[in-house]
Amino acid sequence: MSSAPSRTTVVPLTRVRMAKDYIDRHYTEEIDLTEVAAEAGYSRYHFLRGFSAAYGETPGRYLSRRRIERARELLGAANLTVTEVCHLVGFSSVGTFSARFKAVVGISPSQYRRRSGRPAPVPGCYVLMWANGFATGPGTATQEKPAPRPRR
Repeated sequence: MSSAPSRTTVVPLTRVRMAKDYIDRHYTEEIDLTEVAAEAGYSRYHFLRGFSAAYGETPGRYLSRRRIERARELLGAANLTVTEVCHLVGFSSVGTFSARFKAVVGISPSQYRRRSGRPAPVPGCYVLMWANGFATGPGTATQEKPAPRPRR
């Protein structure tokens, strides 16, 4: 008895992991499902089913949860406003960020910061400089100094 080939194919776990790693590396950016699926080499709908089967959640939910995890770290470790944290972790709307944060954590970002109760060891300005890249233009410490001009 020959069996007919299955109409549903399975997305190999290695491809799903590659796409998950891509999400982890680019979580602060605006990521599109088609872009992540292309990273795995599949159509968006086929990839969505494979990712959900492998991790028990959609790529969008995973991305949102990853951003919230990072926001929790920043709220407890850096002296940043909720708005700054929102944008640093990849959300474009403070309202959406706060609603998702509360849905995952159970309290608002501001309440989370107050309940952490520990002083922020990292000044917010350093976190913002790190997140935005260090400047190398004129007047910055990382720019090379020009060679001295010869005297006449």
